[in-house]
Amino acid sequence: MRGSEFAELKAFVAVVERKSFARAAEHLGLSPSALSQTIRQLEDRIGARLLNRTTRSVAPSASGEQLYSRIAPMFREIAVAVAQASETTGQMSGTLRINTLGIAARTIIAPRLSRFQHAHPDVVLDIVVDDTLADIVAGRFDAGIRVGGQLEKDMVAVRLTPDLKMMAVASPDYLAHRGTPHSPVDLHEHACINWRLQSDGKPYRWEFKKRGQSFEIAVDGPIVTNHPDIGVAAAVQGLGIAYHFEQDGVGELLAQGKLVQVLADWSITRPGLFLYYSNRRHRPAALGAFIDCLLDREPFDQTPPRSADKL
Repeated sequence: MRGSEFAELKAFVAVVERKSFARAAEHLGLSPSALSQTIRQLEDRIGARLLNRTTRSVAPSASGEQLYSRIAPMFREIAVAVAQASETTGQMSGTLRINTLGIAARTIIAPRLSRFQHAHPDVVLDIVVDDTLADIVAGRFDAGIRVGGQLEKDMVAVRLTPDLKMMAVASPDYLAHRGTPHSPVDLHEHACINWRLQSDGKPYRWEFKKRGQSFEIAVDGPIVTNHPDIGVAAAVQGLGIAYHFEQDGVGELLAQGKLVQVLADWSITRPGLFLYYSNRRHRPAALGAFIDCLLDREPFDQTPPRSADKL
């Protein structure tokens, strides 16, 4: 196979996996026009349309799907072989693809980006913030970060945080005008900031627990959002009661007196955040280094995770 043919096939795989010419071009270090020309050359050489393109999406045609299913495993094996060869020389390079919840991106990854890049300048971090519980194997991600109870059983998991506390919060001004709820059912008399789940598009039913009694409630209010920054900001501005993780900026606002917790004796906790990856795949050295960075620990010793690290 000539070098140009290999480059064309590599470009085709990148477009299919990223479902976007722009994202694939960025990954390959090409301009979108150069990538389009490369794909046209491949289609001309094969004599078939491989990608169906619209102004909003790109997807493989029947011929493209058949070609992708045959060559994608080979490209993955090449990537593994290159990673293993790099590890024997002590060098880390390539792209590390991480699919993560927003809370982990904001509170764990973002504060450590500089440290990781200074330590491993040849590793490209491709971080996708996604609250939809995407399949990391199908999405060709090296790892994902999720709340512990949402992980597949066949994944290797490493705990990143203690359990997460859920809190109902409101501003002092809101409570002064509307009063303080004393039980979850009182929320029906209050303005609440709804949180829409990205996984199914439905509003989240607030969950509470007290003395072994669990309680779920659907709430109403002036704002519905799928982003915690909006919900917390609305609560700070006195627009209603919000319900979020304490660790996602709420705790700091409580300490500053900008928010007040309500229904504290009904609060629940969620399993903490875990980084996870498929135990059927070779773990790149860069992933081990990334885990070390997130845990603020010494360089990864290349040994398999202990059972205590798993769910």
